[in-house]
Amino acid sequence: MDKHTVGVIGAGAWGTALGSALARGGHDVQVWAMEPDVVESINTSHENKRYLPGYTLADGFTASGDIQAVASGKEFLILASPSLYLASTIGKFCTVPGIADGSTIVAALTKGFVPADDGPHFVLETMERALPQSYKDATVYVAGPSHAEEVVSGKITGLIAASQHHRNAIAVRNLLRVPGILAYASFDTVGVQICAAVKNVIAVVYGALDALSETHDVFGDNTESLLMAAGLNEIQKIGFAMGATYAETFTSISGVGDLDVTCKSKYGRNRRFGQDIIKTDMLDRFSGIDDLIANVGKVGYLPEGAIACKYVHQIAVQKNLKLPLCDALYRVLNKEVSPEVCLDDLVSPDRSKETFLKIDLFSKI
Repeated sequence: MDKHTVGVIGAGAWGTALGSALARGGHDVQVWAMEPDVVESINTSHENKRYLPGYTLADGFTASGDIQAVASGKEFLILASPSLYLASTIGKFCTVPGIADGSTIVAALTKGFVPADDGPHFVLETMERALPQSYKDATVYVAGPSHAEEVVSGKITGLIAASQHHRNAIAVRNLLRVPGILAYASFDTVGVQICAAVKNVIAVVYGALDALSETHDVFGDNTESLLMAAGLNEIQKIGFAMGATYAETFTSISGVGDLDVTCKSKYGRNRRFGQDIIKTDMLDRFSGIDDLIANVGKVGYLPEGAIACKYVHQIAVQKNLKLPLCDALYRVLNKEVSPEVCLDDLVSPDRSKETFLKIDLFSKI
């Protein structure tokens, strides 16, 4: 395997885990962290004590607080910064060697949508607006069922590298093929990005139903499978409405695979958030969805699905899409209806057939 130089922008759990995995595979990897304590702990203790505590990082994985140094002259640059700060972060290094001339291949791990005055934008769209013109239709999106705790531990994980630039998709796929990672290429950038964002919305609903099943006799594993299937259908609806090109995207690890692990894994923050809505009355701290997004730090962890839910709602209104689960979560987060009433309205067998079919499994029937 060829050895490559890789920069990672963002030392959260996922950026740290993937960077360490690449270093484990023999690549020379440097990550940028804005927090001095993160830089110090990675370089001195081989551990990200703030965002991924308890996991030893690979040799060859180092950190720096100098974003331009990390981005300069790398063969690959992987962006792992939060979506809200993506464009401003790129602005800090877009003139460095390798980026200015377009010779560095740039990929993203960032999930969700990026808010803008004309509506939510895709991650790759935002990146390509901020990067030099040579990156138009050339950036790469990396996704798949991949909790950081398992990736950093070397547990077998599947990832997809998606780009409209076929050679770049294949180049990133090959970069990712290190011990513990099975990597594939895709050219359906819209479908892969939709799956990565909207599965988090479904996982919040799943977590709420999972918590309710502990006290409501009518909810169980069968109900949760019904909800997951309905959620996959809504993801596919949004994907095709936004321009996804391959139905296979939604049955791949990018679609059903990522949805399954996000809903069911003990590491899932979005599932946890749904459970906390029921068990700890989490939403009592917020007046509505805008207040939740503005003060998401009060949650104590980042539930990406709660943020993405607002932008999925905007897309549904714009595209005139029927998305019962996503709409239900939006109304719950916006304090328009209680989660108990909302879930009961969606799936209770005591409802009439017309109401019961609010969960839409077969959009063409």
